[in-house]
Amino acid sequence: MTDDVDMKILRALKLAPRAPFRLIGDVIGVSEQTAARRYQALRRSGAMRVVGLVDHAVHGEAQWVARIRCRPDRAAPLADTLARRPDIAYVGIASGGSEIICVIRSPLHAPREDMLLQQLPRSAAVLDLSIDLLLHPFGVPGTSGWTGYGGRLGAEQEQRLAGSPPPAPAGPLLPLTAEDGPLLDALAEDGRASHTQLAEVTGWSKGRVARRLETLETSGTLSYDIDLLPELLGYHLNATLWLRVAPAHLERTGHEIAGHDEVAFTGATSGEHNVMAIVICRDAEEFYRYLTTRLATTPGVDAYGVSIRTRRLKQAASLISHGRLVPPTAV
Repeated sequence: MTDDVDMKILRALKLAPRAPFRLIGDVIGVSEQTAARRYQALRRSGAMRVVGLVDHAVHGEAQWVARIRCRPDRAAPLADTLARRPDIAYVGIASGGSEIICVIRSPLHAPREDMLLQQLPRSAAVLDLSIDLLLHPFGVPGTSGWTGYGGRLGAEQEQRLAGSPPPAPAGPLLPLTAEDGPLLDALAEDGRASHTQLAEVTGWSKGRVARRLETLETSGTLSYDIDLLPELLGYHLNATLWLRVAPAHLERTGHEIAGHDEVAFTGATSGEHNVMAIVICRDAEEFYRYLTTRLATTPGVDAYGVSIRTRRLKQAASLISHGRLVPPTAV
């Protein structure tokens, strides 16, 4: 059973995913040992993972949002297959089991015959398919994303965790080398892996590990995030909103929605509904209150549609297996 201390640890990790437990404990008012113990319990339960993420643009990839309408008896096997593909970043089944929503990573100019986007319509399970390009994510990394679980921190506490904001990355993203593979694989498994642990898997010195991490992080090539499984925190309704926003309001509206506690992700997309937002609530009544209060007072939204998720299979750097977040390599 989670409590306010657990929620504050999650908040702290969202702001500073690799912060030492001593700092986290000091900020939220518990001992270093308590902070570490609570974190390990949350991680073992499968409710959360801290992960290192490489910007997909390093590989020249764009992100495509696909809505796949399926025969209900064929949706689950197709979704399971998609979730195991490395070029798929998110997979969920929605609309009573008749729709798969997924995010596909694929270059804008890939040969058509090689693209999963071209292969999907040939599946016997697929009745209809719509694909839109994810144009732009809204929100500030580390401060936006779902925080509806509570555990609020004061401005001074947040400042102590986040420190001074780093300068914006300048120039192009830093290319990766073959030597970076073990380092990045280890961080995808555990974004809080220590320099000592990373030195062991790479065969590098701790100094070299520290220098390479700093280079990758400051360039924007490498970032960290916290994957959460809301169901284990008591939040059982997950919905994708498909919003229509006038271009004049797009930037302001997108960032405002991204700042809502209930929202896990907001992005601008191509297509008639040009903003998608993933919303997480405890139940249907809380979701209704969100629609009729916070979303209703957000300027610029002309129309919306809703897909209610019935099963989540993959998110960011994690698969969902037997009700737990696990690394993709664990399944």
